[in-house]
Amino acid sequence: MNWKLIALDVDGTLLTDDHELTEENRSAVRELHEQGVTVLLCTGRGPLSALPVYEQLGTGGFMITHNGATVVEAAERKVLSDFRIEFRDLKPLVDYCRETNIHYDLCTPFDLYVEHLTDEEKAMYEKFSQIPTVIPDVANVDEPKVKFTLFGTEEQMDRVERDWDSIGCPLRCIRSGLYFIDIINPEATKGNALKAVSEQLGIAREEVAAIGNYYNDVEMLEWAGLGIAMANSPEEVIRRADAVTGTNNENGVAQAIRNYLLA
Repeated sequence: MNWKLIALDVDGTLLTDDHELTEENRSAVRELHEQGVTVLLCTGRGPLSALPVYEQLGTGGFMITHNGATVVEAAERKVLSDFRIEFRDLKPLVDYCRETNIHYDLCTPFDLYVEHLTDEEKAMYEKFSQIPTVIPDVANVDEPKVKFTLFGTEEQMDRVERDWDSIGCPLRCIRSGLYFIDIINPEATKGNALKAVSEQLGIAREEVAAIGNYYNDVEMLEWAGLGIAMANSPEEVIRRADAVTGTNNENGVAQAIRNYLLA
């Protein structure tokens, strides 16, 4: 198959559990890029958090960020498209989080706002190369809003999912990790964004491969001509992929590239 585009999830896929890009993964991605394949990061991170990974890869191009809510041209840091959300739709969820003491942040395409920042929360953001801006009330953010993220224990996130229907928020709720839930526009998915970028580049679905590891990657894996799940993925994600590679701590991306994609 003459592959023309590869979409790569970042955390739990391209990076190790320590959020490191291994030389083996980097070399394999670079080799694919040098064969003319467009490399597209497709992540739940915001653009500024994902840019350091792109810079390490040295491939340039587009990034799908905020789980499909924002598409960015990496070199110029330019927003090409976004799916926005309104605070009035978030208000019931903000009230719920305040009542249950769940940490949350509000993202614009490039910035991230919080109402408080403990040492634990600060350490979490640092792992993802993020620097939040602390403000008194996220309701006062007067910029385009694209994502609202909850952070807490696995039990807290499980509870949010159980309570979701009664909260009264009309937006899309997606589990993006054991300790994270992202709230985005219902039209925003990695799959929809990948389809749009592929069409813009004139690349057919059958020429697109995607690698991911979590529930927020499912639409992307199913839309691509070849969807590859990491071995560290939940069973449901693996069942909905076309193939499986090694874990993110075993250079699974490099394995997938060499087994399925390199000419």
